[in-house]
Amino acid sequence: MHLAKKGLRVLGIAESYTGEDRSVLAGVVMRKDLRTDGLSFSSTTVGGMDATRAVISLYQNFARDDINIIMISGSVISWFNIIDPQRILNETGKGTIIVTYEDSDGLEEKISHHFPGDRERLGAYQALGPRHPVTLSTGYTMYIRSCGLSRRDAERLCNDFTLDGKIPEPLRVARLCARAVQRFDRRKAETEVAGCI
Repeated sequence: MHLAKKGLRVLGIAESYTGEDRSVLAGVVMRKDLRTDGLSFSSTTVGGMDATRAVISLYQNFARDDINIIMISGSVISWFNIIDPQRILNETGKGTIIVTYEDSDGLEEKISHHFPGDRERLGAYQALGPRHPVTLSTGYTMYIRSCGLSRRDAERLCNDFTLDGKIPEPLRVARLCARAVQRFDRRKAETEVAGCI
């Protein structure tokens, strides 16, 4: 993988969660020159353990071999639905960068509180390992976990794909798309209910 290539492609994945039973996941393929090159959607169960499967499914939906890296906004999404980057690497062959934006002491206590006795969920969270701070050229700090590529390469890619602020463009665009679909679905459901009254 040549990090300097303009044609390098990242699949950015972000969610929109509004407290309903399902979260929308959007996947945006973006080239290093910041051209958007593909879009797909999936969903996860709120409070479930299917986020990793949803990420892999999003990748497979593209049915293309030119995606180089998978970048995900958050490792714990959809109300404690935990992503397994090693499984993503094993099943897709693509390195993964998980990005978060705030410093934290961790979620073990919250997971134990909301899911008492759920050793699988707690173990999945603990297997993620530590996050590493990255100071971006924009002056902001983000936190990353990388799997299948070096931390140095992950930091470089985060910088290369961040125009301003602290959200890389593939994740920013994916989040906008996920929110738009979530709003559309909600309005559609409200319209259908209103039509039945």
